[in-house]
Amino acid sequence: MNILVTRPSPFSDELVRALRHRGRIAWAFPLIEFRAGAQLNTLPTRLQNLQSGDLVFILSQNSVRYAKIILARINASWPTILHYYAIGRSTALAFQNTSGCIVSWPTKQETSEILIRLLPLQSIKGKHAVILCGNGGRSLLENTLLRYGATVELIECYQRCKKNYHGEKEGRRWRTEGVDTLVVTSGEMLQQLYGLFPITDREEWLLQCRLIVVSERLYILARNLGWQNVHISSGADNTALLHAISVDT
Repeated sequence: MNILVTRPSPFSDELVRALRHRGRIAWAFPLIEFRAGAQLNTLPTRLQNLQSGDLVFILSQNSVRYAKIILARINASWPTILHYYAIGRSTALAFQNTSGCIVSWPTKQETSEILIRLLPLQSIKGKHAVILCGNGGRSLLENTLLRYGATVELIECYQRCKKNYHGEKEGRRWRTEGVDTLVVTSGEMLQQLYGLFPITDREEWLLQCRLIVVSERLYILARNLGWQNVHISSGADNTALLHAISVDT
């Protein structure tokens, strides 16, 4: 099994190191990178304007990372009077370590659908909700909160930026290396990976690879694109991905 990890750095590098430590052949091939978001500087003020019992949603570890930078710059802290929710375990632990605040998160897959099940939807009418996120992304959580009567603000804490590769060159490279397993953690990256390579490489190699994804939604997308051998990890963190790769061998 030769594994290509497409998630961004440093998470791809960490997973590759763990795989190599277990004797696997693996490479990091990040498809996107991150930079500070356009609304990051507004975060401290917008947090301080929230009232007791209002809601804050943290949708990735990158939101925590960039929020920590801007709050430290002005010596501000996370308000303790708010209800915090994280998209998954790794994000929750990163937030707890940074803030010291209590945070709730889903114990199953790290998706908006599962996160929504944690919410007291019948009692959020009139509450103010802030979603800490990146550029783009899905609107399911925002739309659900609005439908149940919350006021919702999105704060773009970071930006996802596409990394550019020469598809024909990379196709030759990874076919020569014998890559037969792909790890993809978002629909955006799955579409990007599919469109990167020439048709011949896509049909003869890419779609023949074992594909590990992190949700039922990505599983369906992958099948629609033409992958047949698709497996769903129990989570998007590296521990869950490492387990998924080991189980599928």
